[in-house]
Amino acid sequence: MTEDTDAPTNDSTLLLRHEDFNELLNRAAERGAERCLAHLGLENGHAARDIRELRDLLEAWRDARRTAWQTTIKVVTTGILAALLVAAAIKLKLMGGAQ
Repeated sequence: MTEDTDAPTNDSTLLLRHEDFNELLNRAAERGAERCLAHLGLENGHAARDIRELRDLLEAWRDARRTAWQTTIKVVTTGILAALLVAAAIKLKLMGGAQ
């Protein structure tokens, strides 16, 4: 009886070279990516352009939201300052009226 130093093999073991294994992994990754893009409806070759357009649209939405908040804050601040000026003018009797 001699013992074999190689890894034990049975009917369900598959031996691959490192290069073949990497190639197999690359093909599996590509197929998975293609299936994922197809599931998202981006399989027609224009996926990069479509995703770029979606990102641009999202960035435009974020800019619009940021601008809306800035405008709201400016309007509220201007209203408060205007009310303070009117109140100060009334207090100092700078506006014409009954004395």
